[in-house]
Amino acid sequence: MQLPNPEPRPEGEVEELKRIWATPTGFRLVTAVNNTVVGLLYIGVAFLFFLLAGVLALLMRTQLAVGENNFISQDLYNQMFTVHGTTMMFLFAVPAVEALGVMLLPQMLAARDLPFPRLSAFAIWAYVVGGLVFFSTIFYDLAPKGGWFMYPPLTLKEYSPGDNADFWLLGIGFIEISAIAGAIEIVVGVLRTRPPGMSLTKMPIFAWSMLIFASMIMFAFPAVILATMMLEIERAFGWPFFTAALGGDPILWQHLFWFFGHPEVYIIFLPAAGLVSMMIPTMAQTPLVGYRLIVVALIGTGFFSFGLWVHHMFTTGIPSLSLAFFSAASMTVAIPSGIQVFSWIATIASGRRRFRITTPSLFILGFLFIFTLGGLTGVMVAMVPFDYQVHDTYFVVAHFHYVLIGGMVFPLFATFYYWTPMVSERMLSERLGRWVFWLMFIGFNVTFLPMHLTGLRGMPRRVWTYPGDIGWDTLNMISTLGSYILAIGVLIFVVDVVRNFRVGEGGPENPWGAGTLEWLPNDVYSTRSIPLVESREPLWDRPSLPDEVRNGHHFLPNAPTGGRETIVTSPINARPQYVIQMPGPGWSPFLAAIFTAAFFLLLTVKLVTIAMICGGLAIVFCVVWTWGLDPGPSKGEIDIGGGIKLPTYMTGPSSHSWWAMVVLMFVAASLYLAYVFAYLFLWLVSPEVWAPIGSPPLPGSPWPLISALLLTAGAVIVRILDRGLGTMSGSAALVPSLIFLSLVCLAGALLVEIFGHFASGLGAGDNAYGAMVYLGAVLFAQLVFVLFIMGLFTMARHITGRLDGERRVTFDNFKLLYFYAVAQSLTGLILIHGFPRLIG
Repeated sequence: MQLPNPEPRPEGEVEELKRIWATPTGFRLVTAVNNTVVGLLYIGVAFLFFLLAGVLALLMRTQLAVGENNFISQDLYNQMFTVHGTTMMFLFAVPAVEALGVMLLPQMLAARDLPFPRLSAFAIWAYVVGGLVFFSTIFYDLAPKGGWFMYPPLTLKEYSPGDNADFWLLGIGFIEISAIAGAIEIVVGVLRTRPPGMSLTKMPIFAWSMLIFASMIMFAFPAVILATMMLEIERAFGWPFFTAALGGDPILWQHLFWFFGHPEVYIIFLPAAGLVSMMIPTMAQTPLVGYRLIVVALIGTGFFSFGLWVHHMFTTGIPSLSLAFFSAASMTVAIPSGIQVFSWIATIASGRRRFRITTPSLFILGFLFIFTLGGLTGVMVAMVPFDYQVHDTYFVVAHFHYVLIGGMVFPLFATFYYWTPMVSERMLSERLGRWVFWLMFIGFNVTFLPMHLTGLRGMPRRVWTYPGDIGWDTLNMISTLGSYILAIGVLIFVVDVVRNFRVGEGGPENPWGAGTLEWLPNDVYSTRSIPLVESREPLWDRPSLPDEVRNGHHFLPNAPTGGRETIVTSPINARPQYVIQMPGPGWSPFLAAIFTAAFFLLLTVKLVTIAMICGGLAIVFCVVWTWGLDPGPSKGEIDIGGGIKLPTYMTGPSSHSWWAMVVLMFVAASLYLAYVFAYLFLWLVSPEVWAPIGSPPLPGSPWPLISALLLTAGAVIVRILDRGLGTMSGSAALVPSLIFLSLVCLAGALLVEIFGHFASGLGAGDNAYGAMVYLGAVLFAQLVFVLFIMGLFTMARHITGRLDGERRVTFDNFKLLYFYAVAQSLTGLILIHGFPRLIG
């Protein structure tokens, strides 16, 4: 691949790009899909939740400043405690790093935008609306009280009546779905929209960390989605998943929740570590030491994090062998983290004569100090005997705040000061920034360092007050004073942002002297042309690159299709494959997000009819939004520069939409594997109640056989369509008829499965076995529902002449999900009908 010829570009190209990529103004701003606009909105709202949760923390620390305090009532304290933890973990930490991915990745990859800009807009608006409504519950005495972990049986209907717990279950489950939508965007964006020449070995570390971050979301978040689904179904319909008397087990919730909860710590940490790996080389003006080792460490951290969930359950009575295994795994994960820390120290040391002490540098150094201390206490609580002593004390509170605030918040503030010039006309104040750092650093340590001693002295977590004569008062008063010092530092940062942050062009270009692509000259269309990348620090290795990109001397310097586009490259070596045509602003993603949020929130307060109407409207707007996403191959091939011509349409495994559907299938598979784990877990812990072959008996063998035959017949029909779509397109009725017949087979298989169990006398509320059997049908029904919408959509595309043998992306997506649904359902039949007979 050769550099395009630096010929003079025609006049008017820049103006055309500005017109095409222009940000809507006025009230139409909510329809914007540009990554810079939605990314800033995403970051701003996530930071707002940080501030709101911080206010709750100050109120709780005020309550705990002295013993026997009545500043806050016990009920309100429990609500504040739950909302604080939930907001920090679900509404701030994960969304903040995902927002930085949306904001920074297209710039770092020199892409015009991420490949699904409307999906990003949908996910962000759904998060904004759902998150604000959830947080507002604390003002109406509707906030949950069961802690951010919502352990049953405390959160079952008997002990938590009312709608408080439902707001957590439906609201957080919905917000997790929003996070998964963002993860799909990030995975496909990183793998398929890199600039030509940027192979995986030349990717910025932040892109690596976000790829692993998104992959971890795909496998971790479905577990908590299943857990919230099960708990809400038990609260609403009485299916006994967690009721021990009927074969359920509250410990199942802990397994599912912490299978998500402990990887989430690393889901938060890895992007922050990626940001640190970007900033340290710039401040040291030297390449990152150990690039490949850091990539391996990131992958290793993501892998090991899934073997740590029982780290939170050492005191629940699990077998000694399991304790030993998870204790060892908890210590092992420190190795890849240590690799990164030593790499950063080596990079600083290699540039020690030039390492600049700036506000971002101070926050990074503070992060290294605090996170290292948090890691040391993490090794301590990984030792089972020690964990027995400090479990559920303030020692653990101190530990996870050192890990989370040190590992995520301090890098985040470094990021704010470092990357603000990329989007703002002015930099944030260096003088105020130093005040912010020292107040936050001192305030943080004054707040949380004494909590180690408070915990070792026996103060339990989650208490709203304590006796004033047992030696905890002084330590708690110190922690409370430290929290106010920390808050003053954050307040000064807010003042700095209000004074200096101005969105727009004209700011300093590359003020830190960085070597990565996000500091190329940019506008609303990102970079004027997409550069050929030949190294990891292209701006250092090719000082003329900014001028070349600004003058349009690289790839895609114009808008050859007349719309928004960027280059799709191969996932390994980043060779140009085709030009993706992306949609612009529109009302449909915004309205789909609003009505989706309304659907979940109205279900929470039991307004079922209105909720169903909102759900229907959400589907309608999703259909409107997706109708124009398959423009077809009509544009033909276009010249992107350097003598390279690329197609503007692609189907099959090369298509970015095919990759997105595969990612979605991984998410669905993770959800179903969590269900299989729950099914087998309850079988093992309650075999005397489970009794599937006793009373009621399993359905007779004809029922699962009929269901399997229907599934197989549907798959055969879809396969016939797949092979003959081009030849069948001439018939107006054949393709829609076959698609509809395949949907009938799928629905028939579901109904046969449900009827077989119903006819055998099994009820979902009888015991945990019945609940799990019918939950499997619910998971299958979800797929059937989605496939019916996709199938009807595909039929409509064919009837209107938008689907044929060449223009077939819509059908390819339907086909992939259909085959997955058949595979999952056949697996379910073996699990439900074959496994009991095998062991019986």
